Amino acid sequence: MGNKKNQVRQPINPQMTILDVVAVYEETLPVFKKYDVLAGECICCKSLFETIHSVADRYGFDLNRFLDDLEGAAKTR
Repeated sequence: MGNKKNQVRQPINPQMTILDVVAVYEETLPVFKKYDVLAGECICCKSLFETIHSVADRYGFDLNRFLDDLEGAAKTR
């Protein structure tokens, strides 16, 4: 059985889907909720199977800032 705390953490990258991110890094959910306000809708509801890159493009987010915010939350583990 794997222990998440002992696994090597892979950085979040633009080609990961929203599902990939939240499945591994639950602590990123508040970041998505913050970006929901900017998007005007629930990102996890509407774009769960899309990549971080495509979500940033769709909603006009700064991709690097979006990734930085997600990475910052993921590192709190």
